[in-house]
Amino acid sequence: MQQYVIPQRLDDPELIGFWTLDEFLAMIIPFVWGILSQHIIMGLLLACACWWVLRKLKAGRAVSWIVHTAYWHLPGSFMRLKATPPSHLRIMAG
Repeated sequence: MQQYVIPQRLDDPELIGFWTLDEFLAMIIPFVWGILSQHIIMGLLLACACWWVLRKLKAGRAVSWIVHTAYWHLPGSFMRLKATPPSHLRIMAG
């Protein structure tokens, strides 16, 4: 009888199976590497470890939190953000 479906929560991330896109990629990339290198068990273990580490890093926060933390703590060449100053320049003149 309902012609239109109204979402209940608009902020929910899109899911692939049970996982968000970043969790899915953190699992599928090591697993595919394990298949291609003929180390399926190692790829499966590495995929589970990557998923677990990503879940602990996020801890209920968005992926942007990881990007912001990487900006402040990793070298400037890692993020390659062109519109932002390097994070080691804490006090800027002007």
